[in-house]
Amino acid sequence: MTGNSPLLTVILGGDILRFVNTTSLPIVPNTDNLSADTPPTFTPSVHRRIPEWLTIKVPRAKDVGRVEDLMRGERLVTVCEEARCPNLGECWSKGTATFMVMGDTCTRSCRFCAVKTGRGLPLDPDEPRRVALAAKELGLKHVVVTSVNRDELFDGGSAHFAQVIENLRSEIPMTTVEVLTPDFRGRKASIETVCRARPDVFNHNVETVPRLYRTVRPQ
Repeated sequence: MTGNSPLLTVILGGDILRFVNTTSLPIVPNTDNLSADTPPTFTPSVHRRIPEWLTIKVPRAKDVGRVEDLMRGERLVTVCEEARCPNLGECWSKGTATFMVMGDTCTRSCRFCAVKTGRGLPLDPDEPRRVALAAKELGLKHVVVTSVNRDELFDGGSAHFAQVIENLRSEIPMTTVEVLTPDFRGRKASIETVCRARPDVFNHNVETVPRLYRTVRPQ
């Protein structure tokens, strides 16, 4: 063990995974049963609790698997997977997921995003129905729907968003619907198409400040 090298100790207790930085803890030798053939071992003399927000609850595999099986069965995509979200296990273990419609391939190549870039396949007209059925199966009280950018479509996919909202309203009318849309290249008509479907929440991520647009979002 080097003098000032950081030591990250993983402590498993029940189903809680804790990461403890023991660099600053006093190190004392354990001399119990010490002999010429057995070198002393060194352990921290105290264990300090870390903040709760650094404590990760290990999700149960069956809960995560249930969501994964449902998504695969309905041929649906989640932004949780495509964006490589580190909180996937936590959300999926609670039966929640963010649906990503219009495929898994984006026409843009933003530097901060892990979603693959290219030309997407034709839109699946049955996808809105399957999203609604999956949300109902998961028992969701609030559904979040986002998408890739589909700049090659004349409306950017706004009509598809509207169909997803309408199917959710029909299948689970008491559930609130939140959409996180592309910018539709600034087309006002596309924005109005989504608004007419009356989502409960209409979101759009700006992602960065105007000064960095051309660097971070080249399109």
